[in-house]
Amino acid sequence: MERANKIFTKRFFALFFTNMSVFLVFYGLVTTLPLYVIGELKGSEDDAGLLVTAFLLSAILVRPFCGKLLDIYGKKRMLTLSVSFYLFCTVLYIFVEPFLLLLALRFFQGIWFSIATTAAGSLAADIVPEKRKGAGLGYFTMSTNLAVVIGPFIGLLVIQYASFDVLFLVLSTIVLVGCGISLTINTRDLQAPMNVERGFKFSVDDLIERKALSYSLLACLLAFSYSSVLSFISIYAEHQNLLAVASYFYAVFAAAMLITRPLTGKIYDQVGPQFVIIPAFILFSIGLFMLASLHGVIMFILSAIFIGIGYGTLTTSLQSQAVQSTTHQRSGYATATYFTFFDIGVALGSYVLGIIAMAFSYEAVYYLAGCLLLLVMILYLWISLNKTKANRML
Repeated sequence: MERANKIFTKRFFALFFTNMSVFLVFYGLVTTLPLYVIGELKGSEDDAGLLVTAFLLSAILVRPFCGKLLDIYGKKRMLTLSVSFYLFCTVLYIFVEPFLLLLALRFFQGIWFSIATTAAGSLAADIVPEKRKGAGLGYFTMSTNLAVVIGPFIGLLVIQYASFDVLFLVLSTIVLVGCGISLTINTRDLQAPMNVERGFKFSVDDLIERKALSYSLLACLLAFSYSSVLSFISIYAEHQNLLAVASYFYAVFAAAMLITRPLTGKIYDQVGPQFVIIPAFILFSIGLFMLASLHGVIMFILSAIFIGIGYGTLTTSLQSQAVQSTTHQRSGYATATYFTFFDIGVALGSYVLGIIAMAFSYEAVYYLAGCLLLLVMILYLWISLNKTKANRML
């Protein structure tokens, strides 16, 4: 029984490092490609923004089909295949210089990023013991949290002392290692993929997991608010004359997620998701309100702690509830549905909040994002109450 509830197995660590390699490259490129476009290719800030848009657009378009692909061909096979193509795309950055080709490359790479991350998240949901789902997925998500810090650090360090070609080579090596590790993941005890002949008859249920929609919608609204941090924190820091300490914000943000993740995962499993999700909404909102009324470095860093704890807890907990809302066989669809809505939230938030920032101010953006989170918390309570009543009637 103890063995059945074990989280840290060989294949868990293999999946952890494979996923981290993918996100290391993602965050490394997100941080450095704008500098590459403006400095090396002599492009504009709008051009740099298009690279993010192209990548995110392809990820959103492909994500709904990922669950079906994982069912048809198998999760491990699709993980290894997608990471291999992701590696191929990363190598191509060394040779691609015209901006339009670079834009096409970003779109193509976004496809494989979408499949790889969905496959990894779905496999994690499968191999983590059911009774330790909250803690297990929390530990797995640390692979992404580490990449948030390590990816930009590697990217900025390499281009400071070497060149972009060296950076692309380093990132390619990281994905190569991740691809090799993915081959060692043992999935023989997991459910086999469906018959391929049945695979290409798509229905609504092949694109989304209906039972995970409520939690995925919450994730969309959460991502909308989070985009205020993801897209604008560096610009806002510059406006507040805090750009010199902006890197510390990301480090503290990631550290807060990593340090609290084991505790929140344990509470999730032993006491219940509401006991970590409600406080997380409140903490995240406080962090955004602190940014909106920012005064000095100390408040800036403190906001990173609140946002890190709140955001880190919410993303993992809502994903866990999305996966647990359906059957084991539909975990891939639930994971794909969750990330589809999350990506849409980030894309919409970056666009809409950017307009609000231009029309009003960044302070208004963070006030709005904080208030939205409190409304989402109320929506979560309403959804949880209805699901509890429905379960009692069964």
